[in-house]
Amino acid sequence: MHFSELLSCRYSVRAYRPDPVPEALLQKVLFAARMAPTAANRQPFQVIVIHTAGREQEMARIYHRDWFRQAPLALCVCGLPDKAWVRRDGWNACETDASIVMAHIVLAAAELGLGTCWIANFEPAAAREALRLPENVTPLAFTPLGFAADHPAPKERKPLEELVRYEIW
Repeated sequence: MHFSELLSCRYSVRAYRPDPVPEALLQKVLFAARMAPTAANRQPFQVIVIHTAGREQEMARIYHRDWFRQAPLALCVCGLPDKAWVRRDGWNACETDASIVMAHIVLAAAELGLGTCWIANFEPAAAREALRLPENVTPLAFTPLGFAADHPAPKERKPLEELVRYEIW
């Protein structure tokens, strides 16, 4: 699949089949996360693989939608701010790096026929508790990972002319 096709076919899946994700596919998704570019190649992230079976109540506390617990797996991308590159003005690249990691995850999953849905609207305290995160680790994004049980709706995007400027604002 060409990259432009991949960009067009990827969508936020909100219904999952219970079929297990083969380990080989999971490893390919995790490889994509590992290969994500990060500032100064610091890789200030960890990906937590969560098997959702038996953890439905914890998962519901993290994010309330039923479909979040339908997938056999969920991934949490955590940031390690104290390991991230910091610009001279104090800006920390951790969240940007983690976002790039999540982008790699969702695109790799789509290429492999797996569904994802990038979730930022979760309960951080519940995530910290359920995943037993140390203080220096920040949960930044979740995604279910599994085979889709729904179909994509047409994508609505702004025209390029509204999103791109040349030379100056």
